[in-house]
Amino acid sequence: MRQGIFSWVRVCAGMLAALLGASAAHAATPCVEPSAEAGFPSVVLQEVAHGLRDPVHIAVAPDGSGWLYVVEQAGVVRIVEHGQVRPEPFLDIRDQVESGGEKGLLSIAFHPRYRGNGLFFVDYTARDATDLHTRISRFRRATSERADPKSETLLLHIGQPYSNHNGGQLAFGPDGYLYIGMGDGGAANDPQGHAQNPGSLLGKLLRIDVDRAEGARPYGVPLDNPFVTKKEHRPEIWALGLRNPWRFSFDARSGALWLADVGQDQVEEIDIIRKGGNYGWNVMEGDICTPTVNPRCNPSGFEPPIFTYRHPEGFSVTGGFVYRGTAIPGLCGAYLYADYVSKRLWALRYRDGRVVAQGELLRLPHAVSSFGQDENRELYLADHRAGKILKIMPKP
Repeated sequence: MRQGIFSWVRVCAGMLAALLGASAAHAATPCVEPSAEAGFPSVVLQEVAHGLRDPVHIAVAPDGSGWLYVVEQAGVVRIVEHGQVRPEPFLDIRDQVESGGEKGLLSIAFHPRYRGNGLFFVDYTARDATDLHTRISRFRRATSERADPKSETLLLHIGQPYSNHNGGQLAFGPDGYLYIGMGDGGAANDPQGHAQNPGSLLGKLLRIDVDRAEGARPYGVPLDNPFVTKKEHRPEIWALGLRNPWRFSFDARSGALWLADVGQDQVEEIDIIRKGGNYGWNVMEGDICTPTVNPRCNPSGFEPPIFTYRHPEGFSVTGGFVYRGTAIPGLCGAYLYADYVSKRLWALRYRDGRVVAQGELLRLPHAVSSFGQDENRELYLADHRAGKILKIMPKP
């Protein structure tokens, strides 16, 4: 009983801290969603920073600084302030990171009370002897502009049987808990069956409480996680049946969790994640039975994606955000996403349980590895190959 009360109090505290840490712009009149039939406005990209090396993630801290924190794959986090990349990194753990291909330092998430406690979390791949694994670690700020690289506390150590499909996204939800995207462990067709294995953390979306330890674990498991009472399931699991959930985000207004799962041979998919949902991989690839596993599968019991697109329209979906800024009113409530390979930027509207509009915004010269959202809810793209950060702007 005490644990349940504690969890409820900390959720309320986390939500209050997130609200207090928001900029004044959040208190402004929210954008108004256009009608379902409205077309999408024209947009352009404005370069805000360059000279970065393989950027894979963009984040902001809830401290009112307005800085963009850009994660470089090799193991560095840099600060972008007023379009300038600070020469000294915020964090440099290159000597701990195994990088290359889909491996590396993959994301950063700041504690909802970062302004006061200085805590943040990272997801990266590393190798001990010959074993590749994912590390979810907590670090502490040393000064406003530098982290203490020696302050690492390892929360989760997850073995990786292959070098790809590492997932890599960390994000705090509106409930104050940390959500972790884990790929299926790699290779093709999930050969070790991780995504549908309830005893494995691979191929899952995880949800943990970073504010309390639990027994030998340096983190807690929220009491309302869907599988805490099922012995065959890892209690950290929030959803399962994922292939490579490279990027996901929370709608700043509704709290809905949007996740783009990278496909294999034919289908890219976008999901809205529900508590305890099974999203089908490796039985399903998007909305079809996985051809190279069982083309006559039974799709019952799986959560269908809200939207899919086929190869060769794109080959690797990069999940984005539901737009809640004010600079582009016609995009209010639209989910933006891109494809890393075909270099296209799209938007879709989702109303009453279905997609009511979908369209292409831009053909890009950029390989979009990630989206980012600033304190005013305006959106950015990371160009992985050119080392640039670009802001999505209304076309003049």
